[in-house]
Amino acid sequence: MPKQSSLYKISPSLSVGFVLMPSFTLLPFSAFIDALRLAADEGDQSQQINCRWTLMGPNLDAISSSSGVQIKPWESYRNPVEFDYIVVVGGLLQKTLHGSQHVIDYLQQANRAHVPIIGLCTGSFAMIRAGLMHQRRCCVSWFHYKDLAEHYHDVIPVAEQLFVDDGDRITCAGGAVAADLAGYIIERHLGQSWARKSLRILQMDSPRPANAPQPQPASDYQVKNKSVARALLLLEQNLSRPLSTDEIADRLNISKRQLERLFIAETGDSLQKFYRKIRLNYGLWLLQNTQRLITDIAQETGFSDTAHFSRAFRAAFDKKPTQCRE
Repeated sequence: MPKQSSLYKISPSLSVGFVLMPSFTLLPFSAFIDALRLAADEGDQSQQINCRWTLMGPNLDAISSSSGVQIKPWESYRNPVEFDYIVVVGGLLQKTLHGSQHVIDYLQQANRAHVPIIGLCTGSFAMIRAGLMHQRRCCVSWFHYKDLAEHYHDVIPVAEQLFVDDGDRITCAGGAVAADLAGYIIERHLGQSWARKSLRILQMDSPRPANAPQPQPASDYQVKNKSVARALLLLEQNLSRPLSTDEIADRLNISKRQLERLFIAETGDSLQKFYRKIRLNYGLWLLQNTQRLITDIAQETGFSDTAHFSRAFRAAFDKKPTQCRE
């Protein structure tokens, strides 16, 4: 019998059952399952040796992702006790909030069986629907923070970190972070060597810790006027190439004068002054939370060069950009 590598069988194998909400997002699903796949054997043969995974549904009908790509479950729901974790993958929020009662019923069954449940992306909202997050910390993307905070007062929203391990409830902001969470789970069950092997093949050095900061929106300013709210969204979507007030007014189909009047009424600032504040605040966040070059940050926040960014930054915060990293 060939001698097994010392990497093998550091701890018992890891078994994960996946359930998909309607319009689930592909990236967190594929990131998590690929991390498992790469930790499952020594090479890249997709052999389910160290890790096992199963894709389940109420039936074998294909489930459409948010991008329209369809994935077909392999089998109907299994007894949850056969898994170390049940992973529910969400996506478009309204579909998660109102779709597939079958998934909700299965999550409740897993809870009764004391099987830990992981929510990826808006999968956390499916867990809330199932009544599993009362007085629990729940990680949510900053993009959906307001949706959670305003409608679910018995849940503790967390949008400042990548994922939250609350014992038998683990929630994740979604996107590429699902690979970090998978690495965390793999390391817990199989050891650090397998987690590193998996993520390095995915071109990641190591899993980011749970408390690493989420990339934040450039502005979380709350406004009531719909035109101003749409304008703010345009500002955030165009930080590296700032739009003129005329361009924004044209996109909103209102006059420049009306837009300026509405903006001052809602924020107390002219549109372009507020725009610069957003760009500089985002630059400050990047300086404090990343190791990116100041030249890159200047470009990403819409300044023509580092000198221009530094002058504006010092005028706004009374310090040089470099001082924010000392």
